[in-house]
This record gives sequence, structure tokens and C-alpha cells, in this order.
Amino acid sequence: MQINTDGLVIRESSVGENDRLITVLTREEGLVRAFARQAKSMKNSKASSTQLLCYSRFSIYQGRDKYMINDAQPLAVFFDLRKDLGRLSLAQYFCELAGALAPEESPAGDFLRLILNALHFLSKGLRPNLLLKAIVEMRMLSLAGYMPDLVSCAECGCYEAEEMRFLPQSGILYCQECWDKLDPSLRDQPSLPMGKGTLTAFRHTIYAEFDKLFSFQLPEAALVRLAQISETYLLQTLGRGFRTLDFYHQMEGL
Repeated sequence: MQINTDGLVIRESSVGENDRLITVLTREEGLVRAFARQAKSMKNSKASSTQLLCYSRFSIYQGRDKYMINDAQPLAVFFDLRKDLGRLSLAQYFCELAGALAPEESPAGDFLRLILNALHFLSKGLRPNLLLKAIVEMRMLSLAGYMPDLVSCAECGCYEAEEMRFLPQSGILYCQECWDKLDPSLRDQPSLPMGKGTLTAFRHTIYAEFDKLFSFQLPEAALVRLAQISETYLLQTLGRGFRTLDFYHQMEGL
């Protein structure tokens, strides 16, 4: 069976001296792991198109127990990411997230669209790193079925207050007034306070139409807070860490 699809290489590893095993996030087939023969040879046409962070058009043969890359033509290579270790490490984190959350053997067009747009803005420096990080984390979690409930206070239904509290373990909101009235035993779980601007941005990351997803700004302090909240929710929800996230923090001194 032959598959022709475009996709982003989100993971690569060496097999022998000249071959690669790559994971591709594809539009039609989701995550696909495939072998690329002789891909490490500079004379091979697949050399650049099967590298990490390369967006390519793939011709993939599906055998009984493995996929093979017959041909690959690069569409975008995001060269500018390699000029800045902070941006490169964040891009690698996006790839690791996609590998953990995107589906296999089913359409993943929304995942691919999200990460390609984020890489474009990241490589060109068109959006702050922390803004892109929060958007990718929250939108990818939502696409994978982990969307929090940010509509209103879980107790009184209040849409907006001067300060709201987000509970990362349960993914719900309380207004400060209701939070203060809760039984002390319920307030033992971690809660993250946020003001109106941060809450509006937090909601935007999961509820906005995709065409408007990357079109908002925040003051530096609110942006840092948004990034902290989104990361906390992601790590709590998935119950695991990410090596590339740790490396990103090292590069940025966070």
C-alpha cells in the first residue's frame, strides 16, 4: 500500500551507518514511524527531507510490519530555528508534545496545522516564545481531549471576577469569593490565581477560532503567568515530564 502525504519530521534516530528511523506527523495518517534507507548519505535525495523539523511531501510504502520512505521532497525546513538555541529547543519541545498527544493511523490535520504555524512564527521571531509555548500546550491538550473548563466559576457560574483561581488537577475555575468559602479540605489542592487579562488569554488558547489563535498580546508579567499556568496544567494532566522542556528551561534560564 502506498501513502502520499505531507508531514513534519518530529523525531529521528540513526539506524546503522546510513539509514534513519523517523516519526512523521502527517495530515491524513497521524503519527507514522518509517525507515528512510540511505537517508544519511549527502548524495541521497532524502537526506534533507527526513531531518528533524523538516516539513516534506512523502511517498511511503506500508508493508506488513513496517513503513518505508520511498521518496521525500522538502516543503519547508525552518532553517532560522538553528540560529537560536532557545527557539530550537522550544521547537523540539513542540515536536515531543506532538509525539505524545497526536493520534496514530488517523487524521491529525489540526495537530499539524498548529505546529507548522507555531514553527513559522517561532523561526521568524514574530511572536514571543512564551506566547507560542502556551498556545501550543493548551491547544494540543484540547485537541487530544484534555480541554479544561474555563467557561465560568464551577460554584456560582460567574464568568469573570477581578481574580479567578484555576485548579490544574481538575481543570476548573473558581472565582475568589467562592474559593474562599469552600471547605478547607477542598482548598488543599493547588490553585493558580489569575487576573482578567491572563484569564482572557488562557481562554483564547483553547476557544478561539484557529485563524485568530496567534493574534493576541499580553504584558510581560501576564505572559509569564500564562506560560506558568499552561505548563503546570499540562504536566499535571499528563503526569510526566519532557526532556526537551527541561532543556528549553536551561537554555532560557527559566
